[in-house]
Parts: sequence; structure tokens; C-alpha cells
Amino acid sequence: MAPSKRRALHQNSNSMSYSTSGGVGGGGNNTLTGSPGSSFKSSKMNFRPSSGIQEDRGGTRPTTTTPSSIGLVLITMIIHICKKSLLFDAKLKVGIYLMATFIVSLICDFVTMPKTYFSTSDNILNRVFVKWGWAWFLLVIIPWITLTAHTIACGKKNILLKHISRIIVATISWHLWTKTFQYIEKNYGRCNTKDLNLQTKSKCIQAGFFWSGFDISGHTFILIYISLILAEEASSFIGWESIKDFIIMEQHSRTIKEVSTSPLRNLSETQLNLLKKTHKTLTPYLRALFIAMTLQQLFWDVMLVSTMIYYHIMIEKFIGSVIAICTWYVTYHWLYKLSIIFINSPGDGLFEYNKNYKNKKNNVAAKTRRSTTTLIGNNTPTFMGMPIRTQQTQDSYDSQIIENDATTNR
Repeated sequence: MAPSKRRALHQNSNSMSYSTSGGVGGGGNNTLTGSPGSSFKSSKMNFRPSSGIQEDRGGTRPTTTTPSSIGLVLITMIIHICKKSLLFDAKLKVGIYLMATFIVSLICDFVTMPKTYFSTSDNILNRVFVKWGWAWFLLVIIPWITLTAHTIACGKKNILLKHISRIIVATISWHLWTKTFQYIEKNYGRCNTKDLNLQTKSKCIQAGFFWSGFDISGHTFILIYISLILAEEASSFIGWESIKDFIIMEQHSRTIKEVSTSPLRNLSETQLNLLKKTHKTLTPYLRALFIAMTLQQLFWDVMLVSTMIYYHIMIEKFIGSVIAICTWYVTYHWLYKLSIIFINSPGDGLFEYNKNYKNKKNNVAAKTRRSTTTLIGNNTPTFMGMPIRTQQTQDSYDSQIIENDATTNR
């Protein structure tokens, strides 16, 4: 019988070879050439790493996330909670203000409420905070508008002045309405005496009588008006954290000289560098101001409830609330939207950083979301308002930007 041959485990001329001779039962000789154990040192084994430099399989996009400290995580959670209060749906908030002012005030006109610390007008909260409410309001809103406008305007003073103009308009409106309320209360009332010579407020009070005038609630007006302005101005913080991601992506696109799709693509190199510096420097201060604005808004709401329960009659408070809401709506939702008015709305600057966030807010305003993870503009997922970037969502976002640019160029 012809001698049988056995196939080598690994064919390698440099390492080993097998040869078998002899027949069946003939006690054939086996010859092995190669160093012992050389079959396990083959460079072609799948599990054996090559000795050369390994290929870099990393992605081409920059990493936009950085390790977060425990303090930053806590601040992010606090900001997320503050947004739930300060950025509460404006339409729903207006409805609550109107209904509460009407119903609660009407009930308190007929039901005697128990006396508390808030029932006396000379309590320290009323004397120090409410009576000086506009000053406390300016104390937080002026720095807020200045810092946010300086950042998104990339240092342009004309844009900064357009944002500051909103506070000037609001202050003038508050002052004019306050004077109007005082004029109505002074001239439309009567003294609790039949003496015709005492039917003016000054003479009535000097004579020791009581003047009963139509006193539109200035407290109701200022408390609601401030709360609505705080909510409007705080909306510029929506999507604020994503500016950092846009800066990183824009710098990467310019480094490798590819077509940029970020909102910062129209900025010059100087403006981009200034934006990077101001955003990093001012964001911690803006977070602190956002928390302060939330606390102030909650305090104004508490004092508003106190006013509903203990002061003025229903019609005086209801008219004050209607005037506050109308003034807010006319300015922020009509006047500032006109192109002929050189006043910017909150968040308007040299680039749009929160467009997708606002579109998402409008689309899901009537829906209740139980998960803390949401999708921004059906593209970018976020956790507690912080964007979570993935390759798939970024590619989808880039495609959307390219489509918008193509539509605009048409």
C-alpha cells in the first residue's frame, strides 16, 4: 500500500514541515523539522498581534464632551429644576394668573381670612422687597442681559444696546402705569363725609377722614409683570450649553478645511475666539444669575398670593393683572418682533444657537414627558438640558443644516 501523508497543521516553509514514511504496521518514521513549539509562534495566527504599528481607527470628529466634576453635575441638576419653574409654559402661566386673581380674590372678598404675618402691610417682606420690587428686579436682570448679549453678540456694542433697550422699555412701562394708577385713585373716589369742600384726596386725608378711591392694585401689576419678564429673559439660556459644542465643531471644521454646518459658520476668526473666551468665562456667572432669577420669581409668586388674599378688592387686582399681561404680550410678542423696531428679542445675536430647542418646545408644549432624556428637534438627545452628541445625531443635524442652506440659496 502506498504510504499515507498527513496534512500539516500550519504550512510555513520557514517554521516547520511534516513527512511520514512507512506502511501499515511497518513502524514508519516520523520526521519533524523546525524548532519546538514553532507552530504556536506563527505570525499568521489570528489571535497573534502584528509587530507593526496598529492602525488608528478613531473617528474624524472631535470629542465635544469633557469629564464633569461632582460640582458641575449638582449645578446642572439645580439648573434643570430651576428651568421647570422659571421656564414654565407662558400661556399656561398667564391662564393661572388670571384665574387665580379672579377666583381667589373673589372668595377673599366674602370670606374673612385668618390674620398672619402677611396680613399686615408693614411686614418687612412688603416694605423691603415688594415696595422696592423693581430695584430688586433690575439688580438681577441688568447683569443677566448684559452678559448674555455680550456673549452672543461677540462683543458688538450695537447689539448689546438693542438688548438693554428692552429693560428701558419695561422700566418706562412700569413707571407710566404706576403713575396712571395713582392718578385714577386720586381723582376717582370720594371722601367719607358729605362736606363738598373735602372731596379731594389731599383735603380729605388732612381733615382726618378716609378717602375711598378706585385703587388699581399696583402690587398685582408689578408682581405679575416682573415674573413674566423674568421668564422671557431666561429663555435665552435655552440651548446655552450647546454653544460649547458648536465652537469645538466649528474650530475642527476650519482646521481640516471642510464645509461647516454649525450655526457659527458665518463668524470671523476673531469673533469665534472671542465667543469661546466669553462663553467659558461668563457661563458660571450666568448659572448663578439663573438660579437667583428663579428664586426671585418664586418669591414674587408667594407675595402675589398674599396680595390676592389680604389686599384690595377683586376688580382692582384683576384689572392690575390684565394690564400686566397685556403690557408683557404687546412688548415681547409683538413690538420686539417688528423689523422696524431696533430692539432684539432675548437670544438674538450673530448666530442662532437655540432654534432647534425652541422648535422642540413649541411642538411638545401640550405633551407630558416623563423621561429626563428628550430629543431636541428630533435630532439631538439631551439629559437635563445638556446635549448628548452621537455620530448618528450629528450627521442628521449636519444634513438638516445643508438642506436649510440649499433652500435659502434658492
